[in-house]
Amino acid sequence: MTRLMLGKNLERICKAVLLLCLVHFIIMTIFYLDVYTQRFDIFSRFNSRNYSKVHQYFNISKPNGTSPAILGGEDHFVSSRKLERNLTVTKKPLPLCPDVPQGLVGRLLIEFSSLMTMEKVQRENPDVREGGKYTPPDCIAKQRVAIIIPFRHREHHLKYWLHYMHPILRRQKINYGIYIINQQGEGMFNRAKLLNIGYMEVLKDGEYDCFVFSDVDLIPMDDRNLYHCYDQPRHFAIAMDKFGFRLPYNGYFGGVSGLSKEQFLKINGFPNEYWGWGGEDDDIYNRITLKGMKVSRPDSRIGKYRMIKHERDKHNEPNPQRFTKIQNTKLTMKQDGINTLKYKLVNITKYPMYTNITVDIGTPPPRVSRG
Repeated sequence: MTRLMLGKNLERICKAVLLLCLVHFIIMTIFYLDVYTQRFDIFSRFNSRNYSKVHQYFNISKPNGTSPAILGGEDHFVSSRKLERNLTVTKKPLPLCPDVPQGLVGRLLIEFSSLMTMEKVQRENPDVREGGKYTPPDCIAKQRVAIIIPFRHREHHLKYWLHYMHPILRRQKINYGIYIINQQGEGMFNRAKLLNIGYMEVLKDGEYDCFVFSDVDLIPMDDRNLYHCYDQPRHFAIAMDKFGFRLPYNGYFGGVSGLSKEQFLKINGFPNEYWGWGGEDDDIYNRITLKGMKVSRPDSRIGKYRMIKHERDKHNEPNPQRFTKIQNTKLTMKQDGINTLKYKLVNITKYPMYTNITVDIGTPPPRVSRG
């Protein structure tokens, strides 16, 4: 009986030892698997960090940004050409930007009472490149748009214009550059000639195929008023607040307009001989119709503009000859335009939010006295 009891106890002890061994084996197996996994993970991260150091498309924090490549413990900016020689990168091609982009807001609240500084504008638009240029990061724009502004002594207006227009243009998925054509000196102002100069100069800076000509004191009140070119010359500013949000007359083409390169050359650009205020936009309208084109306009509900109120500039008095000149567009457009443009380039400065082009446009010809 004693032997029988002793045998059972030994059997239980053996089973307990085997169970403990099994548990120990399972625990050790789990432990080793866990250690192996951690080592593999560390090894993978180490390799990833090393690879990302020489890979220009890793860890890009901003649209259109290029992250610095860290080589040898120091910061270096590595050009894409050098990387292409060492690495083969397969990138998914970007789609074309949609005709009507998502993310448009629609009607906008435009006001000019808040204090505005260029530093604030720059902070609001960190993805705008030097010279006031922007390219959509997630799609390919169908046009490259140069926005040209005739300018003199309007720094206050320019801050508000940039404050509103950069976000609007980015939401519209426009590939654009902003150019201020600054008339040097205090002579008689010539808006249309400055626009012609702008056309010539921006083509030296980029391959643009669409040109939007805008006064610096006009802000669109709806971002669905898309700043690109159309099959026909485009008049954007069709309903300004100063005109009671109505088109003043059917032939009005002032404020903000857009032409493709082909359309601009077809009308020989803009007239150079409208010195002082008024008349040049009507002459441009005549040129368009004389060449068999029609002016296209947005819906009146989205073509509204707010104007920054200001006194008329000195040396921009109404041109007394404008009505006579408008009547003779058919006779003058071949001899007065982009083909007869003369000016002197003074300097070009690229600021963070725009490119400034200062020019000497000369003086108006002496007026013929009537005797």
